[in-house]
Amino acid sequence: GPSLSDCQQLSFDTSPLAVFSSTLSELHIRVSRFIDCLYLLDGRFNQLHTLYVYINFIYVPYETINNKEKLSNLRSFSLYCETDTESYDDLVVPLVHRMSNLEKLHLYLNVIDRQTFIDGDDLKTNIINNLLRLNSFTFNIRSFNSRYNQTDLPSNEDIQKTFKDFKYNKIISCVDDFQKSRYNQCHIYSYPYEWKCYNKITNNFPGGLFKCVNEVSLFDERPFEHEFFLQIQKSFPFMKKLTITNRKAQRNKRRRKSKNDDENLSIINYYHLTELRFFRAHEDYLEEFLLATKTSLLNN
Repeated sequence: GPSLSDCQQLSFDTSPLAVFSSTLSELHIRVSRFIDCLYLLDGRFNQLHTLYVYINFIYVPYETINNKEKLSNLRSFSLYCETDTESYDDLVVPLVHRMSNLEKLHLYLNVIDRQTFIDGDDLKTNIINNLLRLNSFTFNIRSFNSRYNQTDLPSNEDIQKTFKDFKYNKIISCVDDFQKSRYNQCHIYSYPYEWKCYNKITNNFPGGLFKCVNEVSLFDERPFEHEFFLQIQKSFPFMKKLTITNRKAQRNKRRRKSKNDDENLSIINYYHLTELRFFRAHEDYLEEFLLATKTSLLNN
């Protein structure tokens, strides 16, 4: 069936809807704001044990809603939000704390303007230690920070150490320092990866196989070479959409002297790619995909 991202959204923007049910046990829904999720959990669905919610925006609402009761019936909760949020600590963590009997938790978040990266220690302190029945925890969390400088920026090895005793899944991490843009990012996720999108891949991409992913975006302040695109194709064999953001010219292209050098490159076969977007991209990346000596788009 269609994913929640394709569904029409529900909003309590004008006035709370008079919807109640004493029998509804599972709900998959898309809402506009975080407060709409709080309205859903204000007691109107008191037998709800499974909630999958796609939220467009997570921010502290102007309205006040005081439902802070424990959600003791809830056993499975999935929260998905693609837009950036500053309210992980103020909104998301307190909501999860109300789910005292939760057994399964899925989080997809992009967290900005935080003092530190979200890592294994943070997840243990703020999430896991408060959910004693939790037996399944998968997540895809990207945290952005402009406070670290090059001397105190945690390394990828530092982040991995915080997941040393993590019992739920293998955890992949990737730390990037974008000096020109003056911010850093830390991406942590459960592997095997179970989401359809993988965004903002850089040259530090650790690799792996992502059969569920059909939409990919690439971003870096360092150039993407031909070998990098070969790795992307191997890691995302079912990729349908690709967006490239990179202003830097390819270095290796400048080193190749003749057409024969191009012909000696491995031609990359994209078996399912149907949509290609260039956003603030150097012309080298157009050539990368439009020259038959480099790329073959087999679905076109």
